[in-house]
Amino acid sequence: MNRSDKRILTTHVGSLPRPPNLVAAYRDEPMGSPRLAAVLKDSVRDVVQQQLASGIDVVDDGEFGKPVHGEVDFGAWMTYLASRMQGFEIRHQQTGMFPGKDREDFHDFYCTHAVEIGEIRPVEVVCTGPVRYTGQADIQRDLANFRAALGDRGTADAFVPMASPTSLESLQPNEYYKTQEEYAWALAEAMREEYEAVAKAGFIVQVDDPGIWVVWDFWFAGKKSFEEFRRFAEVRIEALNHALSRIPQEQIRYHVCWGSWHGPHANDAPLSGFIDLLFRLRTGAYCVEAANVRHETDWKVWQQHKLPEGRILIPGVVTHSTNLLEPPELVADRIVRYAKLVGRENVIAGTDCGLGGRVHPSIAWAKLRTLAEGAELASRQLWG
Repeated sequence: MNRSDKRILTTHVGSLPRPPNLVAAYRDEPMGSPRLAAVLKDSVRDVVQQQLASGIDVVDDGEFGKPVHGEVDFGAWMTYLASRMQGFEIRHQQTGMFPGKDREDFHDFYCTHAVEIGEIRPVEVVCTGPVRYTGQADIQRDLANFRAALGDRGTADAFVPMASPTSLESLQPNEYYKTQEEYAWALAEAMREEYEAVAKAGFIVQVDDPGIWVVWDFWFAGKKSFEEFRRFAEVRIEALNHALSRIPQEQIRYHVCWGSWHGPHANDAPLSGFIDLLFRLRTGAYCVEAANVRHETDWKVWQQHKLPEGRILIPGVVTHSTNLLEPPELVADRIVRYAKLVGRENVIAGTDCGLGGRVHPSIAWAKLRTLAEGAELASRQLWG
């Protein structure tokens, strides 16, 4: 992947607003229908062009190949795999709130805002049999659409986001495997096929991983020690490294996510408590939340922990967590702060998390434009 050797490059994390006709096609057309295929291909072409017009250097397909169940679908980044894997059952039912200490400490808030922040899920995906990847045709369709949309630009500055094995483990209950570790390794082996298909096609592999880090809140906080959580995380990092082992490290980027819901996040695991585990990952870049108020001071962690040689840091300098639009000057300040800590050539400006569905589409695109404007201001300061 390219570095910011002449100016600060820009990117984002993945999800972008779906156009209404694509949402309608997913709702009204059967999967595999010619009309859905045509709408999807055109939508991917348009979203790539819109990213480039907004000033984004490293683009994706908006995650448009992942089916949505409505205008806002908070789980699409992950539930797409239910149709690409054997061993899962989709249960169409409304399920209650996610577990976790944040939900306990702020129970009234979560009950009041459950629907709007995605706590009530119309679809639940459960592992009920041996896991095996079966999505070869779907991922090849997505890659073909993306490649066609890029045209002469090629794949060097293009990434494909995919869910981490632990995201599936933590959010899609296991009713088949005897232990969670057995389930974790089965998921890693299955996801290896999708990761390798993306890498073979020449794209940057992005692993989206709220799975490991939200589990501190979901399963451990207030119940078990942080050391027990770290042991859980170590096993999952080992499994993920296995899934990525045949892909060049510089072709991989890893999204550190604490979940994108609009809530207090008072119980997020501290970056300082697990950054050493991140350094064990086979990845060329880290995408980290850095613009929302729970993580804006995480830049201080990089004062104490040196970015490993050869790796890239992609801090979020605009956030999905508020409709407030960051001014370019603030974006530039955030970029410059990180550039001075880890080196300007090692920074690419990004977003905290996916913007699709988390803010209004007009605001999402405005945030990407202000991201590009802020990167331009930062480049002037850093290169003179």
